[in-house]
Amino acid sequence: MEMFWYLPTMGDGRYLGTAHGAKVTDLHYFRQVAQAVDRLGYTGMLVPTGHACEDGWVVASALAPVTERLKFLVAVRPGGVSVSIAARMAASFDRLSNGRLLINVVAGGDPVEMKGDGIFLDHKERYEATDEFLVVWKRLMAGEEVTFSGKHIQVEGAKLLYPPFNRQSPPLFIGASSAAGHQVAAKHIDTYLTWAETPAMVAEKVADVKAQAKAQHREIEIGLRVQVIVRETADEAWAAANRLVQHVSQADIQEAQSVLDRFDSVGQRRMTQLVRDHQDRLEISPNLWAGIGQVRGGVGTALVGDPDSVAERLQEYAALGIDRFILSGYPHLEEAYRVAELLFPRLPVAYSKPPAVSEWTAMGELLAENIAPK
Repeated sequence: MEMFWYLPTMGDGRYLGTAHGAKVTDLHYFRQVAQAVDRLGYTGMLVPTGHACEDGWVVASALAPVTERLKFLVAVRPGGVSVSIAARMAASFDRLSNGRLLINVVAGGDPVEMKGDGIFLDHKERYEATDEFLVVWKRLMAGEEVTFSGKHIQVEGAKLLYPPFNRQSPPLFIGASSAAGHQVAAKHIDTYLTWAETPAMVAEKVADVKAQAKAQHREIEIGLRVQVIVRETADEAWAAANRLVQHVSQADIQEAQSVLDRFDSVGQRRMTQLVRDHQDRLEISPNLWAGIGQVRGGVGTALVGDPDSVAERLQEYAALGIDRFILSGYPHLEEAYRVAELLFPRLPVAYSKPPAVSEWTAMGELLAENIAPK
């Protein structure tokens, strides 16, 4: 198992729905979290995206020099940025960090937020654009000069003068629950991500994505995004879960749900529906609690319990074909230590290793900003 953590660039604290117990989430705090995760042996860290977050590329660039092994899973939105500009950003980060970049392809989300970012494509069109974007992206990363005219993406003579670390694209991740999202994942993606739903629901997704990838003669790996509330005893863990939401009022829940209802993300709709279908008992399957999803977008489920129980649940997901786990907990600094202490010894964790060092050949300044000197 590869274990990832989460960087809380949209805020952090001991409780949801209140500033009481909140952290000051500045660069100093982000550095503390990243360096702890790096030292504890997590493979990587998800840096989130969206208007509620600090910019992922800026934050990851600030943290790369103060970490050694940690890989950064940073978002690219195909509908919101030029493919060649995004490829240059990624190649530079990947090269200067010695191959510590992973790309999170984000196609969906909140239509209101996307319009604020100048993205006016509907759900179907966003995945069409994502498909075209990734066709061009991979050709650029392979060193080609690309001219491409699609429905949504057009480039003429696009190229990367400075290649990524391994002269190929950094590994691509995507979280998608729609049929269109599965098709894009099967065609282009290295690791398909799903939020933690019940094992039966996750198994259905995994089977579909793997079958579609196999039909295209590709192999695809699977990752699971889940919150974790683990304590030495089950009673302590459930008490911690209840404390996390003790300041959340019914009015908070109604307001948050009304915002989440406008999302056209199939994954978000599935997560929201899990909360509504189990309002009177939010443990939707053994140890899987949907209480966070009452007010949080994205992953709203948490594995709650003692170390043996939570480890057993993670092993059950692993048996479905899941290779990578992106974990988180509130507050994220303390919980990164707790998870590593209580869960890692009980699981076959593939600890992070120092990256290989690339040797670059001196080339001098480009002539006319295009021609490499002989």
